Amino acid sequence: MSDAGEPRLEPADRFGPPEDDIARLWTPHRMVYIGGQDKPADSTPDECPFCRIPAGDDEQGLVVARGADCFALLNLYPYNGGHLMVLPYRHVSDYTDLTASETHELAAMTQTAMRVLRAVYAPAGFNLGMNQGEVAGAGIAAHLHQHVVPRWLGDANFLPVVGRTKALPELLADTRARLAAAWPTR
Repeated sequence: MSDAGEPRLEPADRFGPPEDDIARLWTPHRMVYIGGQDKPADSTPDECPFCRIPAGDDEQGLVVARGADCFALLNLYPYNGGHLMVLPYRHVSDYTDLTASETHELAAMTQTAMRVLRAVYAPAGFNLGMNQGEVAGAGIAAHLHQHVVPRWLGDANFLPVVGRTKALPELLADTRARLAAAWPTR
């Protein structure tokens, strides 16, 4: 307030973080994920995005490939560029409840995903995994999904560790198009 009791306008450069040697990468789009937007209200198939996606357009749903029992799609909130998930069409949460056919195709599609990612992006390695249950870190615990995360030397730099931010070099739509084009046809 000014001496006369009126609001005083301050220049915008007076706000924000103090001057220091830290570079800031603003990622406001991450608030959607952090805030839980679009997270299923319950564990039923009607609320499950993984059950809705196969009925829609592959590009819109980020679907890379489809099999008889399983499909592969990009993670909407990837840990790294090219982060895929392989999952059954059937709404099932526990790995031990998969049928033999689902188990076989999930494994085969995971192998194919690794081959395609190697051909398109040449990662140095992979993280593969399933988080079984919310307590284990599953974002959508009601529908089993296998993560296929390509890794490169030095990709675990300061951004995710300190800044809780991931810099992705390519739009998801472009990644989906490249991987779908490289996926072998059945």
